Amino acid sequence: MTIRVLLADDQALLRSAFRVLVDSEPDMEVVGEASDGAEAVLLAKERRADVVLMDIRMPGTDGLAATRMISADADLAGVRVVILTTFEVDDYVVRSLRAGASGFLGKGSEPEELLSAIRVASGGEALLSPTATKGLIARFLAQDGGADEDRDPGRSERLATLTVREREVLVQVAGGLSNDEIAERLEVSPLTVKTHVNRAMAKLGARDRAQLVVTAYESGLVRPRVD
Repeated sequence: MTIRVLLADDQALLRSAFRVLVDSEPDMEVVGEASDGAEAVLLAKERRADVVLMDIRMPGTDGLAATRMISADADLAGVRVVILTTFEVDDYVVRSLRAGASGFLGKGSEPEELLSAIRVASGGEALLSPTATKGLIARFLAQDGGADEDRDPGRSERLATLTVREREVLVQVAGGLSNDEIAERLEVSPLTVKTHVNRAMAKLGARDRAQLVVTAYESGLVRPRVD
């Protein structure tokens, strides 16, 4: 299947560059371009986008607000947002994931990284495997989002609905491991891991693995490790 990509950035030159790159791939196509967040939300629905490459800083409705709007719209449940920005700071990473983004990528990334990010997000995975990204999330949560007063009690209560194995898998997901890596570590099949991950997402109301990771940290199930 062809991955339908929507570009949301207020710089026309960047959108053009991204369009050329994405359209050069046989399994992808750009289905629309938006210059602000409000237009991105509208086009995501009209053009039936699978993945939105979303800039954070845009006039009017910014990328974070647009991401929250997409995440809250039941009609856009299948849309995945990858935040693409020049502002690679701790605060933006976690705010993006909390807003419902499936990942976070710097505009300085290599073309292959961007294309890989689109495929990963489209497949329902989270762009949390790189050590640098995990480090940013862990450090931010340790300093701020991991504080007891900032935790969502509802998330902790929903954790109680998980089975022992689902909690074990969630801890591994929070560590940035893939299904295959978790399967090897827990000595089960990748299909079994996938089943546990899907059940955990359903019970915790998470759209994807990225939100599972945030839930694991914010609920206190996983404690950030600061090196």
